Amino acid sequence: MKTRIDIDTKTFVRFILVVIGFGLAIFAIYHARTALLILGISLFLAVALNGPVNRISRILPGKSRVAATAIAYVLVVVVLGAILVLVVPPIVQQTAKFVQNVPSFVDSATNQYKGLNNLIEQYNLRPQVDQALNSIKDSTASWASNVGSTVIAGVGSVFAVLTEGLLVLVLTFLMLIEGPAWMERLWGLYNDKRKMKAHRRVVRRIYGVVNGYVTGQLIVSTIGGVLAGAAVFVLSLVFPQIPSGLAFPTAAITFTLSLIPMFGATIAGLLITVLLAFNAPVAAIIYIIYFFIYQQIENNFVAPQVQAKKIELSALAVLGSVTIGLYLFGLLGGIIAIPIAGSIRVLLDEYLKSRKGDDSDDDEADIIIEKIKT
Repeated sequence: MKTRIDIDTKTFVRFILVVIGFGLAIFAIYHARTALLILGISLFLAVALNGPVNRISRILPGKSRVAATAIAYVLVVVVLGAILVLVVPPIVQQTAKFVQNVPSFVDSATNQYKGLNNLIEQYNLRPQVDQALNSIKDSTASWASNVGSTVIAGVGSVFAVLTEGLLVLVLTFLMLIEGPAWMERLWGLYNDKRKMKAHRRVVRRIYGVVNGYVTGQLIVSTIGGVLAGAAVFVLSLVFPQIPSGLAFPTAAITFTLSLIPMFGATIAGLLITVLLAFNAPVAAIIYIIYFFIYQQIENNFVAPQVQAKKIELSALAVLGSVTIGLYLFGLLGGIIAIPIAGSIRVLLDEYLKSRKGDDSDDDEADIIIEKIKT
């Protein structure tokens, strides 16, 4: 038995137009992905800094939000400058020390090469070794011929990053200043006060999730930085070759890079290990063992527990969201996965409440915001 389905021309045309519209929207989003990413980062930073700006503005005599935003920016710049002052000089000093020790390393390698050369001649491995050395020379020559274009491309990338970073700072500044006024205009467009209260509650709860995530990440980074600095200080007491002043740069590097979930702490650990290896290789081995043990504790206990309390997600949800974000969108996905998961939980919770007919007012959202702030 055959069934015939008649579709009128108007419905068919609408379907085609909807498909074309979706295709054009995806095409536009793909080509505007850099701009959307800049706007997203600016919005994230504005939400993260909104709490400190509000507190500063309440303290100021005129309650000026512009002045509060400027003060918050100055504080952030001072903190970043302090981190650079603590981090850059020790790295330069340790690198210079390594360069000074290079001749001794070369002499040692030469002595080892003489014994290796006798071994090569004894087992007739000279043709294979010569072929490998020629391959390395060819690869080096190819790299050297392209080094100019590589440097130019690198310089262009640095300028592009600086430009995008400056644009993010300007957009964040403007969002912090004009954000409250824009939100009040948005709420003023609602004719249905009941719907306006419901949507306002959702926005406040999502703001609480993002703010709680930032606070939680700062707590985790602080714990990691303090413990890493303490570990290097203890190693400096055991190994005289390690300067005790290296503990402060270690804490600063670990704190800064640990703000990036999952990968940031690993990069910090490797960097500190390299700095320690310049002075005492045994100390570097001990530190990498400590770092591996602490990372297991942080990734499986500390970070999930802190984030779970701050954004009201279970530890399993936190780990699962970070894993999905990393595999789908890489490093950026890992950074934004937790606040997105918390926001989805808020939207789902509000949807289920609306289906049940729960018409709770804004008091619940205000209580949640206050609890996250404290």
